Amino acid sequence: MRWIEAKVIFDFKDTQLAADLISNLFYDLGLQGVVVETPEIESSEDWGDDAVIPEHWAVIAYFPDDDQSKKRRETIEKKLERLETKTGIISHTVYAKIDEADWTETWKAFFKTEKITPNIVVKPTWKEYFRNGDEIVLEIDPGMAFGTGTHPTTCLCITMIEKYLKRSGSFLDVGTGSGILMVAAAKLGARKVWGTDNDSVAVDIACKNLIQNRISESTFKILTTHLVDTVTQRFDLVAANLTTPAVLSLLDDIKRVLAPNGLLICSGILEADQKKVLENMANLGFEVIEIGIKESWVSFVCRPM
Repeated sequence: MRWIEAKVIFDFKDTQLAADLISNLFYDLGLQGVVVETPEIESSEDWGDDAVIPEHWAVIAYFPDDDQSKKRRETIEKKLERLETKTGIISHTVYAKIDEADWTETWKAFFKTEKITPNIVVKPTWKEYFRNGDEIVLEIDPGMAFGTGTHPTTCLCITMIEKYLKRSGSFLDVGTGSGILMVAAAKLGARKVWGTDNDSVAVDIACKNLIQNRISESTFKILTTHLVDTVTQRFDLVAANLTTPAVLSLLDDIKRVLAPNGLLICSGILEADQKKVLENMANLGFEVIEIGIKESWVSFVCRPM
């Protein structure tokens, strides 16, 4: 399969905020494999042998090279124009056609082993890592799906899952992407881990990552569906690492899949949207238990009152 790489090179005084806003734009459009390139990053021995330090700040995403590609490009350009008008972020986009195999190799140069919490390490499947004591190691090959564990929104989710998941409890990941949160929950002792994603490619990748991590196939299930539309069971802990609009949409239906005293972890929310989400939660009768913040991103742990 051939893909189109959309590389948005930008200039703005707050580079992290700009990267987050452009990334969020891509997530809203449902684009795959979002990567942030930064010239300030330091290479390490865990990087790919052919890793190259970028010259400019940029956000990269991928979409299929099909009959909808022209329309997607036009949508991206319009949204970037609106973003510039609203925030002053100056950008230009470079497009290139790329094979999936080439994309995978490019991605590997930017994905390195990282310690997410004192006890949890995320590593690429193609890298060696020697476990230190009782560390939990998550082996991930994201392919064309979102979720390496190194993005702030995923780090926040994993931290909250580690804190709030009850051993032998049940877990649902809404918009599972690479399946990393399902892997984390299973390795932290969940007896049942389910996931949903509206992208069949992501569903296949998540399944492979769960099997790669030796999670029993009798333990997990992944549905190709929108949010929780076809989920018929209830779960002790539900995680949703999405975008603000998707989280707001999910809140209307999430109580249906939460077990009594169940908890919801919401992530993928920019600090600028924090007030809007909190107000919506209050209106729908949710109690916020904890708020986590990392690099302009916010996560919430809440439960129905």
